[in-house]
Amino acid sequence: MIRIENVTKVYKTGTIRLTALNDISLHIGPGEFVAVMGPSGCGKSTLLNILGCLDRMSSGHYILNGQDVSTLGGNELARIRNKEIGFIFQSFNLLPRMTVLENVELPMVYAGVSARERRERALEALSKVDLSERIRHRPTEISGGQKQRVAIARAIVNNPSIILADEPTGNLDTKATEEIMKIIQKLNNEGATILMVTHEPDVARFSKRIIRMRDGCIIDDRPVQSRTIL
Repeated sequence: MIRIENVTKVYKTGTIRLTALNDISLHIGPGEFVAVMGPSGCGKSTLLNILGCLDRMSSGHYILNGQDVSTLGGNELARIRNKEIGFIFQSFNLLPRMTVLENVELPMVYAGVSARERRERALEALSKVDLSERIRHRPTEISGGQKQRVAIARAIVNNPSIILADEPTGNLDTKATEEIMKIIQKLNNEGATILMVTHEPDVARFSKRIIRMRDGCIIDDRPVQSRTIL
């Protein structure tokens, strides 16, 4: 499903060069749940941005569902971001003036889905995260854990090939963290492919495989031995 080969990312500011990713290769198969860990500045967020087609690599190849996306233009990348990739962010990234339902419908607006189908699919996604009773609320009227559930519903509403989660529990307390990880595990059990960046070992243990990074390189990649299951 996902394969990156010899990917390097260099940021340049004047005469300063910063290598964020250094010749890394990685394969993620359908249905995997992978956590990426490492200290700040190790390259994990850069990796996530490249996999999410939010940033371009300096060299190498990124193959998504058999297509080399590293050769695509801006419009094609935007289409892939909308239809193939679901994003879950630490800060939720919900629009405050829109209702919960409207926030979940938003990716389908960009995809050209009819209003009737948008509503049906958004309601189904919100049902999966147990928020059917909050569809008319706005983000300011719900808790942090509920906001993240809205973000998950928005991420899955277009049935993406992969869900990319960037510190999805970083702003949540212990109880809300467990609720969110239970939902993410359930999505994975139903077949969703998930890559999650986290700095929390307790959260990483919900995944099936942990990749550790340092200085722009993958230094360890192995299955989770003592996995947490809710």
